[in-house]
Amino acid sequence: MDRQQGNKQQVLGRRGFWLVAIGAAFWGINPLFRILLLDSFTSSQIVLLEHILLMFIALPLLWFNRKDLKKIKIKHLGAILFIAWGGSALATILFTMGLTYGNLNVVLLLQQLQPLFAIFLARILLKEALPKNFLAIVMIALIGTYLLAFGFHFPFQSLGDFIQVSSLLSIAAAALWGGSTVMGRYLLKDLKYESVTALRFILALPLLSLIVSIQGSPWTLPSSGESTSLVFINLAASALIPGLLSILIYYRGLRNTKASHATIAELSFPAVALMVNWFFFNEIITWSQLIGFLLIWFTLFYLSSQQNKTKYMKTKKLFRTT
Repeated sequence: MDRQQGNKQQVLGRRGFWLVAIGAAFWGINPLFRILLLDSFTSSQIVLLEHILLMFIALPLLWFNRKDLKKIKIKHLGAILFIAWGGSALATILFTMGLTYGNLNVVLLLQQLQPLFAIFLARILLKEALPKNFLAIVMIALIGTYLLAFGFHFPFQSLGDFIQVSSLLSIAAAALWGGSTVMGRYLLKDLKYESVTALRFILALPLLSLIVSIQGSPWTLPSSGESTSLVFINLAASALIPGLLSILIYYRGLRNTKASHATIAELSFPAVALMVNWFFFNEIITWSQLIGFLLIWFTLFYLSSQQNKTKYMKTKKLFRTT
């Protein structure tokens, strides 16, 4: 019985970790749909339209899991709003503003602080213990993401490049995205992953509507009917694949994965994005990017094996004490 339970825990741990990685990997294909959409809409308008489409799926999904609504307390509502408003809306806007008003390289570099925020918050809020060699693995992962973005070069002229408003915007976005991982893990202790997904999309709508109305950008569509149809096909695909499908898979995996591990699994996103740029947009992959790609996947496989061992040892210890 002990061995069977241990094997079950190992399978759940490995499956959960890789489901998080697969869900995040779907985010990497988003440019395939967004490039055409950006010719007609702003980033905020695209996100709003995606959430409106997803609402028609999220509402029935929430109805089927309506018993979960009775479990929601004030502390849960705060975490849900953090994910829906902070992770889905505000973080994206802050990151975009950072790219608009500041040094692109600084914004991209500071964005790599996201796993550190998630690990810190998971330790404080969820009391997650860090396994052996975890910090070393995190450093390897961060080096891998740096190589993906910048190669072997230091992309700044002076320290003054960091001291600007865009740096603060990028750090705030990284904190919100990292915190969203932790809040998602917190919610999944009490709620179904389908309910968390539905609430995330539904509750983000009011804030996104307000943001779009404040920005006041005109809504434009292509003049030809064929082009308009293509735009809405891309919009639906963007909402359903890197939107709904990715989040469902992600939260399904996060249910059995530590937040500190999940934030590293999310690095499958830039790794897949690199492959998409190479395969679809003819971007040349450098040796430094290839090394960074391999370092990221090394950390994913290593942490997957570590999580299996941790879950098995906990199960073994539990049976010894009962």
